Amino acid sequence: MKTRRLFFLMVGLLFLSVTTLASAGNIVIKGSTTVLPIAQKVAEAYMKEHPGVNISISGGGSGNGIKALIDASTDIADSSRFIKYQEVKLAVGKGIYPVPFAVAYDCIVPVVHPSNTVMNLTLEQLKAIYKGEIKNWKELGGPDRPVVVISRDTSSGTYEVWEEKVMTKERVFPGALLQASNGAIVQAVSKNENAIGYIGLGYVNNSVKAVMVNRIAGSAETTLNGTYPVSRPLYMFTDGWPKGDTLNFINYVIHPQKGQKFVAEIGFVPLF
Repeated sequence: MKTRRLFFLMVGLLFLSVTTLASAGNIVIKGSTTVLPIAQKVAEAYMKEHPGVNISISGGGSGNGIKALIDASTDIADSSRFIKYQEVKLAVGKGIYPVPFAVAYDCIVPVVHPSNTVMNLTLEQLKAIYKGEIKNWKELGGPDRPVVVISRDTSSGTYEVWEEKVMTKERVFPGALLQASNGAIVQAVSKNENAIGYIGLGYVNNSVKAVMVNRIAGSAETTLNGTYPVSRPLYMFTDGWPKGDTLNFINYVIHPQKGQKFVAEIGFVPLF
């Protein structure tokens, strides 16, 4: 984690050393709902400083964002996972050359209803829950209530990281209820005392209760030092080396006193 962070820091400083003259125009951003609040918050500040630039942002999931980049229907693809080999191959076949920029760090936090007494789950218990093998909270030291499993859909980068780090490539069982965004999972869990879901750190609020994993709480500190077991970088991808407004915006996002300040404000983990 420390080596990767140093790499992204060096890349960030390299990009910050590149200056271009912004031209008035539009920037389209599509993709991850995890990265969405970062993009929205930073874009709002950027447009105030650059009134001639209009930035339109939509979610839809990491996979859809990368697909939009490959289809040339977006300038920036937000993604909560790294691009896949098959996506790179498809992109290059269409003359698109995706370039990644880490814009923040994040950890994926299991959440339950505030009334649930369960405080900690192991990775093995989480896997068993999401495979449908653990069906009642009393099996985990909680109340005698059925477990309602809520997951992201397969177009989600958050789902894919969960599948890799928690499920170890096994699929979530078919009885899980699927939601299309982090926000939708928060709403679903907050309204169901039997539910469990997983969300990006920046989406945790008082309507749900965060659960420790292997007795480690998800936080900025545990994400950066690598002790929290379900963490990841968050990305913005462009087609080739960005230019003009797109480059200026990327530089703004990774600037320690600009975009990274907003990353921290909304609950994610800044690069610096």
